[in-house]
Amino acid sequence: MFKFPQRGRERSAAVLAGISLALAPAALPALSPALAPLPAVQAQQSSKPVLRIGAIPDQQPEKLNRLYGLVANELSKQLGVKVQYVPVTNYAAAVSAFRTGNLDLVWFGGLTGVQARLQKPGAKVLAQRDIDASFHTIFIANTSSGLKPVTNVQGLSQLKGKRFTFGSESSTSGRLMPQYFLGQAGVKPNQFAGGAPGFSGSHDATIALVQSGAYEAGAVNEQVWRSSLHNGKANRSKVMAIWKTPGYPDYHWIAQPDLDKRFGKGFTNRIQKAILSWRPSDPEQKQILSLFGAQQFTGAKASAYSRIEQVGRQVGQIR
Repeated sequence: MFKFPQRGRERSAAVLAGISLALAPAALPALSPALAPLPAVQAQQSSKPVLRIGAIPDQQPEKLNRLYGLVANELSKQLGVKVQYVPVTNYAAAVSAFRTGNLDLVWFGGLTGVQARLQKPGAKVLAQRDIDASFHTIFIANTSSGLKPVTNVQGLSQLKGKRFTFGSESSTSGRLMPQYFLGQAGVKPNQFAGGAPGFSGSHDATIALVQSGAYEAGAVNEQVWRSSLHNGKANRSKVMAIWKTPGYPDYHWIAQPDLDKRFGKGFTNRIQKAILSWRPSDPEQKQILSLFGAQQFTGAKASAYSRIEQVGRQVGQIR
């Protein structure tokens, strides 16, 4: 684990982005008076709160829909409430939806989690995967680029003048920490080919773009890189790893501060206990953990991400 510079004193700015939420119930045919629910029953049905969960869109929508559909079903079963997965368009939209209260429980990256909590005082960090306490970025390169694997951060200086892409602009493992380490190697964003880096939008897209040769190099989430090698989407003859960063804290679940008021006393703790209870021995939970690339979830504290906030301020992602 590397050491970060001393935290700067700056105010954080709210991240504004649009989000499309399909929350309206479908239209139902009119019922005859004899079959229509009584007013008291109607009021009881409409008053039941729905737990809306979301996640930063760091991978392909098909995988996210599958994963968080399973998460919604599992949480609904364990908590006894309706749980709905609400997709968002980009990382900033996830932060914005949490700020406005349109999402109750969100799987954030390190940076977006810090941004969300700064904008919503009282938000609670519930859990992280077993791999998130010391997460890594992998710098990758097209095998025809002339770039070579390196053994330390200074070796990243070879990326000057190359076509380079990050992932999402708000990604911890795909932009924030790679930019930090590039800075340690003396590489500034304006020193890439064209005077600026690219932003692919997701880790999957970064791998595909570097593999195709559209970019000579990029930075990706280690877990997605390993998964892409395993499923064959990353072709070793076309794309290779050139450096693995030191560890840093990353993804985590964050809950709104008012869930106990809406769902009942102790509900937030019940969510945390449910997530921490998932094990590979349960068939449904095994699917969830496999898609998360983890063996289990562990407890997490907001203080662990103070280092991410420091780097976010240093590189201008938190103001």
